[in-house]
Amino acid sequence: MTDEDRRRADRLARALGVASLGLGIAPLTASDVISRLCGVDDSRSARTMVRLVGLREVVHAVLLLGSRTPGPLVWTRVAGDVMDLSTLGLAASNRMGHRRSRVLAATAGGVAITAVDVYVALRGTRRRKPDRARARAGTVHASITVNRPRDEVYRFWHDLENLPQFMIHLDTVRDLGDGRSRWRATGPLGRTLEWEAEIIDDRPDELIAWHATEGMIAGNSGAIRFTDAPGDRGTEVRVTLHYAPRGGGAATAFTRLLGEHPDQMVRDDLRRFKQVMETGEVVRSESTPEGTRTTRQLRQRPAQPLARGGFR
Repeated sequence: MTDEDRRRADRLARALGVASLGLGIAPLTASDVISRLCGVDDSRSARTMVRLVGLREVVHAVLLLGSRTPGPLVWTRVAGDVMDLSTLGLAASNRMGHRRSRVLAATAGGVAITAVDVYVALRGTRRRKPDRARARAGTVHASITVNRPRDEVYRFWHDLENLPQFMIHLDTVRDLGDGRSRWRATGPLGRTLEWEAEIIDDRPDELIAWHATEGMIAGNSGAIRFTDAPGDRGTEVRVTLHYAPRGGGAATAFTRLLGEHPDQMVRDDLRRFKQVMETGEVVRSESTPEGTRTTRQLRQRPAQPLARGGFR
């Protein structure tokens, strides 16, 4: 939904807030008149019930006019409408003649108000679903400069079976041909993830773009761009990753606590990629022979200088 649609939905909800204010003031200041118009003036408790309805409408007005996102709050009006219609239905069954006619007229008015409230409430709720989806999704941008020629860097990355050399969460990548590949990775808590991906744009020495077509991360996508770094310093590699983690925002927060957030993963992978391209291997810590795995970085210690006359 566009921004204009969102503003329109909010305006409708606030208009109902103004209506609630009017519907609340009348019963509070003229309960006798309202009860007579509704055909329930023969009931001892009618004026008290009318005042309570008026007070409830004032509360609705405060909620809708005071909220920055009033759309979902319209459901409180819908709940009140259901209560009113139930009460009027009961009153209609217990009255005859002109009083019954007034109750039925009030019921018809209540049905019309309920229809409007439901319409506005649905608009206000629907418009927020894309927002929640965006909250669960994310985009990562990362870059690094590699001191190797651009064609060499592109060729190494284009051979997808090379990727597990520096992407430590990847176990294997198998080339299926025609731009398709099968990936297997180890996720948080040792969970195994598998998916298929397809290259959707391939420009030699410039760009590789892909998206996942099947498996646990289906729908995720990304692109790697290769450009000449300024000052003949090699190749600048830029990665853009679009992801929507399974489990939503809670899953993202959980993986962040484990040190496995996509931002961190991509930047660590690029640093290892630079090492592989420039030195032929990933520099490994003596405390973690498998490399700089993010979940074990807290147990690493800085490299120690050589002791005089020998090793430490």
